[in-house]
Amino acid sequence: MNETLRNKKVGMVSLGCPKNQVDAEQMLFKLKEGGYTIETVSGESDIVIVNTCGFIESAKAEAIENLLELITLKKEGTIKKIIVTGCLAERYRDEIKKEMPEIDAVVSLGCNGDILSIVDQVASDKKVRAYGEKEDLPLEGDRLVINLPFFAYLKIAEGCDNRCSYCAIPMIRGRFRSRPMENIIKEAEYLAENGVKELVLVAQDTTKYGYDLYGEYRLAALLKALCKIDGFRWIRVLYAYPDKITDELLEVMASEEKVVKYLDLPLQHCNGEILKQMHRPGDEASLTALIQKIRDQIPGITLRTTLIAGFPGETEAQFEALCDFVKKTQFDRLGCFAYSAEEGTEAAQMENQIPEEEKNRRSELIMTEQTTVMIRKNEEKVGQKVLAVVEGFDRYGECYFGRTEADAPDIDGKIFFTSGKKLKIGDFVTVMVEDTLDLDLLGSVAE
Repeated sequence: MNETLRNKKVGMVSLGCPKNQVDAEQMLFKLKEGGYTIETVSGESDIVIVNTCGFIESAKAEAIENLLELITLKKEGTIKKIIVTGCLAERYRDEIKKEMPEIDAVVSLGCNGDILSIVDQVASDKKVRAYGEKEDLPLEGDRLVINLPFFAYLKIAEGCDNRCSYCAIPMIRGRFRSRPMENIIKEAEYLAENGVKELVLVAQDTTKYGYDLYGEYRLAALLKALCKIDGFRWIRVLYAYPDKITDELLEVMASEEKVVKYLDLPLQHCNGEILKQMHRPGDEASLTALIQKIRDQIPGITLRTTLIAGFPGETEAQFEALCDFVKKTQFDRLGCFAYSAEEGTEAAQMENQIPEEEKNRRSELIMTEQTTVMIRKNEEKVGQKVLAVVEGFDRYGECYFGRTEADAPDIDGKIFFTSGKKLKIGDFVTVMVEDTLDLDLLGSVAE
């Protein structure tokens, strides 16, 4: 390869979930090792890669908006080339090629490992259409971590076999594939050696980790092994499915100091009939019992969930039951989405589709109720001391900001606080909570 071709700046816009971000970081590492300069501001790059999300309608709209903005910059001469990767490229490759001829490369997930060659070709003024098998998406590989230096996501598996009727992930990402435990531990050791203090485990279904490789759920065993690595202060678990919460997992979460008392438990609904239509297990009684069990075994745990309002055929009575469930359960964190009918999914073909306006009304009602719950729970923390990690300094507010154990990166709220001494990003400090501001906490470092 002519080295002058690699004397270019490459920027990355990574959209969607943390799992997608890990894919982006693997591609960036390959490009940097290959000689390209990685630019943090995409508008100042020669070549921009948009690692897209295509999970639901709002994610697709965000991806398209970003692409249209970059196409404008390309026409103005600010940037030279645009490459589309990720879920939207996997799912709508032909549409992108047809509707956006300005795009220089469309790369399906299975070709992420070939990103260096693809960028070389684009830099040589070639149009590239690289389509591979979903299962060829690299599960392993070095990464150029692009978030704050003290925390990193660690993807422990890829794909999904759950086949929820509303979800396109199996079509986009393929079957569930766990990474070997020894490979995960090796990567975690590398991250710890390079200053990572908070490790966030992600997969489409973290609680299924290991089943395909070892014939049993191995998340609890993996957590035990990760806790033995020096350097980590917090280890956090996201995307835990309710039907795979084992007693062993709860015991590890309760007993291991490094495992934060926080669990993201996407339930989607509480009504048994709706859950059955979603191809998900459980009903309100079983879910209520599980949540009580978790809270009993891990006192003080922060529980987060996601719900879907307006699923096809959801009656007003079933929606009211969901509202009551939210009120009774008092989740610490909750997100509710209006049902999105995704092409190719079973639910999109169901009868009794609910109008968009009504779906949005229902999701907004749930979030209004939940906001009241979260404000009250924050107010109850006033006067308490909490451990927080420093994420930066707000020069307008003249205070530091960060997160507590109860707040996952890029998802939950913040804590703003003053300090009598200078702090660094990644420092862990004890903060006295003195007030609240909407869904955030205010306080000062306890001397």
